[in-house]
Amino acid sequence: MPQDPLSPLSSAEIPAAVNAAFVHQPVWDMHTHLYPPTFGTPVTNATGQMDPNGHMLWGVDELVTYHYLVAEVYRVQPASSFPYEQFWQLTRAQQADHIWKYLFVERTPISEACRGILTTLQKLGLDPNEKTLAPYRKFFSQQKPDAYIDRVMQIANVKTITMTNPVFDDNERQRWLGAPDIGNDPRFRAVLRIDPLLRDYPAAAGKISTWDYPAAAKPDAESMRQIRRFLGDWLDRQKAIYVAVSLPPEFRYPALPGDALGLAGQAVLEQAVLPVCAERKLPFAMMIGSRLRVQPGLRDAGDMVGQADIASVVNLCRDFPKNKFLVSMLPRENQHELAVAARKFSNLMIFGCWWFLNNPSLVDEITRMRVELLGTSFVPQHSDARILDQLVYKWDHSRRWIADVFAEKYQDLAATGRHVTQENIQRDARLLLHDNFAEYVTR
Repeated sequence: MPQDPLSPLSSAEIPAAVNAAFVHQPVWDMHTHLYPPTFGTPVTNATGQMDPNGHMLWGVDELVTYHYLVAEVYRVQPASSFPYEQFWQLTRAQQADHIWKYLFVERTPISEACRGILTTLQKLGLDPNEKTLAPYRKFFSQQKPDAYIDRVMQIANVKTITMTNPVFDDNERQRWLGAPDIGNDPRFRAVLRIDPLLRDYPAAAGKISTWDYPAAAKPDAESMRQIRRFLGDWLDRQKAIYVAVSLPPEFRYPALPGDALGLAGQAVLEQAVLPVCAERKLPFAMMIGSRLRVQPGLRDAGDMVGQADIASVVNLCRDFPKNKFLVSMLPRENQHELAVAARKFSNLMIFGCWWFLNNPSLVDEITRMRVELLGTSFVPQHSDARILDQLVYKWDHSRRWIADVFAEKYQDLAATGRHVTQENIQRDARLLLHDNFAEYVTR
């Protein structure tokens, strides 16, 4: 007979119950770089349609040439023997063939980035042992983008995908302006990404001035009014559920003396971004700790991590109590202090094990520490997927890593004599994978 969901579980029964709860709980993926077909796809498919500048990325060539794998292939075939420029001159398919040969055929694909691709292929019903990419290309060429999104979301058990929509990207901006209903796909929700406003204010002011939001190169009161109008118009257009920015390790609040660019960004943050977010009850998301292009030859694969400043986050949470902050930090070294900060500020929601942290040992360590400090009041993971198919492996792997931590913690709880039931576990899985974020963006 099925276990009564209200009956206490024995310690031996807990791991299976936890794994089942986390596997079957639909996810709201709160941060991705994914798009619906309305934004165009550069992949030729069963419909014969292709948009070379499209944003919806999917298929084996995109998976294998993702920047994680580009960096890794240069570990085994260094630039001294295969210059970066030579790699970038290859077609996408040629790049994928190159990476598959060196990382999947001639070496054991044991890294997390490689294993993720194999998990994805396996979950799609494909043999991960192929020596060439030809069989996979045949499979993906037969898919229709819209139906394939449904298939991937079903396999990954993802209910809602949150996009990242950079308004200063001319390609994306023109798509929003040219098709008012572009963001109406019910599977996707938009996020207004505004990096240049805070990181390069003079250039951003110049751009929005050409868009009929006149702003001075040195921010003044009228510039702030125009920026607030600009933000409001784009939040309405996108129906965005939060505002986001990626910040370097050097980000400080308050800005350091003499940092003219930082002072301009701070003024925009204080007088425009945060007031608009507070008025609309929208979270402001900060992803902090990425140092861009330390190896320029690798392009997107050349980014690095640097230790960030938790005091700046604390200062913002304290000085703007009416604002809600979503924060993810890239360095491992920041994770403990960030979790302690979240204990002090209810307007701070920490989320995810981002980018270089998305590895089993680190997800285990960070999730374990967060549970011990915060209970279930955080968002343990987001996919950060840029390729649709990545949803399959990122959520398959993450669910298992997170479930392993919680199984142990429930067993520790049961050892105190406290009853642990299926209902408890299912409720917590729902909070962690869906409701904590859903409630934070709507309250």
